[in-house]
Amino acid sequence: MDHRSELVAQIPGLRRYARVLTGDAWAADDLVQDTLERACSKWRLWTAGSNLRAWLFTLMHNQFVSQVRRSARQSAAGVRVDVDDAGHELQASGAATDLTLDIERCLLRLPEEQRVVLLLVSVEDLRYDEVARITGVPLGTVMSRLSRARSRLRELMEGRPDKASHPPVLRRLK
Repeated sequence: MDHRSELVAQIPGLRRYARVLTGDAWAADDLVQDTLERACSKWRLWTAGSNLRAWLFTLMHNQFVSQVRRSARQSAAGVRVDVDDAGHELQASGAATDLTLDIERCLLRLPEEQRVVLLLVSVEDLRYDEVARITGVPLGTVMSRLSRARSRLRELMEGRPDKASHPPVLRRLK
């Protein structure tokens, strides 16, 4: 298989990951395109025979983080929208079930660093060491984030309230 075919074969996985990262089909397609453009311009940095998939996911992760940081700087004075307030915009095709929409909403409510690790391990079936390399964090951090993401996703799917929205009641000490 030539390099072009190998690259093209990775596009569906990149699109899946980008779609869940961004929560928007258009933004996901833009992220994939940006990632592929970067891969083409940096092609000389990829070592033939190494894991092309992991390299592309690393490029995408870095591209996404850069976009989020840029967006945060640009919208420092802007208005933030809560996922629940924009739930009507997360409509899937008519064939999607309520469970699919619930999972999407719950995934988007996870902290970004947890969502990224969960998706790379669970959806893209990458090994922990590959995820650590892609995200640039230690292996133990990957495992910790994955554990917290799974626990929080389970809580959200069971309909438990957000921990952040209900601060613990403090008792007055005498």
